[in-house]
Amino acid sequence: MASTPADYTGLLQQLMAQAGISSFRALARAAGLSVEAILQVRRGQIERLRLQSVRQLSQALDVPVEDLLRQFVPDLEQVPAAASAAGDRVAVLQAEYDRLQAQLTEQKQTLQAAFQAEALSTLEAWLLQWPTAAYAAQQNAQVPAARLVPLLQPVERLLTAWEVRAIAPVGAEVPYDPTLHQLMEGTAQPGDLVRIRYTGYWHADKLLYRAKVSPVKAPGASA
Repeated sequence: MASTPADYTGLLQQLMAQAGISSFRALARAAGLSVEAILQVRRGQIERLRLQSVRQLSQALDVPVEDLLRQFVPDLEQVPAAASAAGDRVAVLQAEYDRLQAQLTEQKQTLQAAFQAEALSTLEAWLLQWPTAAYAAQQNAQVPAARLVPLLQPVERLLTAWEVRAIAPVGAEVPYDPTLHQLMEGTAQPGDLVRIRYTGYWHADKLLYRAKVSPVKAPGASA
């Protein structure tokens, strides 16, 4: 004669009542499990569930994994300890994985910043000299260098991608700010109009180079 399957429905309902869970379907939702998995628990087949599923069920019922297994698998004395040890290993491995992921992300950001800093150092002479040369060429269409201006669009796109932007275009007249501008000649007070002669640059929120400027002489001022 076949043995009667174990029925842990009553025990599970007691734990559900203590956790304020009204139905098996509600328990399945709370634990993130299928209704079939809950049915396995009711039939005394909790050991067939994956360890992660048992942990989710224990969290939903607010019962430690060890106690849950002891109640639903009374004949397997080693299961609680083994499950607890396995759970600890999973937690340790997950923590190590998260740490390595964070370390890799940090290293990637550091390497990217170092690469950009090195590249910007290499481009320093071009950054400081080119805008002025391009401005001069654009003012005189007869200058052959005017044909070179479009060739630098890829570099400009690269700088844009790196969040490198000019303080102001060459030839612009702006209020003098000694934190952003470097006088090439004469004197100026903060707020006085100065003309940009060599473009300065920002890199994101960091000032790379101050713009080189000259005072704008007021109309009627002596030379």
